Amino acid sequence: MQVKTPPPTPATASNPKHRAVLGQLSDMDLRLLQVFKAVVECGGMSAAELELNIGTSTVSRHMKDLETRLGLTLCRRGRAGFALTAEGQRVYDETLRLLSAVDSFRSSIDDIHRRMGGRLEVAVFDKTASNPAAHIGDAIALFASQAPEVSLQMHVASIPAIERGLIDGSFHVGIIPAHRTSQSLVYADLFAETMLLYCGARHPLFGGDHAALTWEALRAYQFAGLGYHSPNMELSHSTRLPRKATGFDQESIATLILSGRYLGFLPDHYAEGFERQGLMQAVSPAQFHYRCQFVSVLRKSPQPPRAAQAFAQCLLQAHG
Repeated sequence: MQVKTPPPTPATASNPKHRAVLGQLSDMDLRLLQVFKAVVECGGMSAAELELNIGTSTVSRHMKDLETRLGLTLCRRGRAGFALTAEGQRVYDETLRLLSAVDSFRSSIDDIHRRMGGRLEVAVFDKTASNPAAHIGDAIALFASQAPEVSLQMHVASIPAIERGLIDGSFHVGIIPAHRTSQSLVYADLFAETMLLYCGARHPLFGGDHAALTWEALRAYQFAGLGYHSPNMELSHSTRLPRKATGFDQESIATLILSGRYLGFLPDHYAEGFERQGLMQAVSPAQFHYRCQFVSVLRKSPQPPRAAQAFAQCLLQAHG
């Protein structure tokens, strides 16, 4: 008796993870992934409607098409709000890598044609706009006149996030405080800023006489510092100031200082507004200070696109 093998369609179709669902990528696949990226970064389909300039129903249909195409549930949406599934998070991470590679390819083609186009991803460490020594705006104006077809994307991020992004291609140009160097990156000096030690209005040192204070005496007070390698962390280690609270940007350090519970270092140009309002005071600035040198950063290899190199030159020209 001959036994016939039943067709696999019902069992396989009931579990799409058991079959290969994605063949060659098409332009439509890239479009669906771009929609998915926007939905994730906007925090939901309704919010992505304005970003994508399409209706919510169309966004929802594109999301369903992508889930069908991939055979995965990417997100949960309901009364509790929008949330990525574990699979959705992985797809989002891979989407960022893929779209970055596509942009890099387009930039390379533009390079071959000796023109500058596509997107340029620039990442800057936070609270630089108020620094009178920083002429990043002038560099942007100069670059925009040279490369009007380039879509400039500006990001604010931490030092390690900018360094990682440059190495993996997510960012093309970085502007960060100089600290340790990497053999994978190329640096150029731009501008500097002065960091002073501050206390909040409710702190015991506020309004007091700081003349007798020493670095050793400061250890009696709680210190708030950045939680990653930086000039801030280097100084706290060299002066043996134990970190009792941790921030991951200048805004969080300022908030901790304003609580009145912690001392912390901030750029003088950024803290000036708080000082004028009587919310913060520099503690013996002649003694407790350090200087940060900011640098532009490019990836060494593969060679950055022409637009990135041109922007780096504009930065040097603006700070010359």
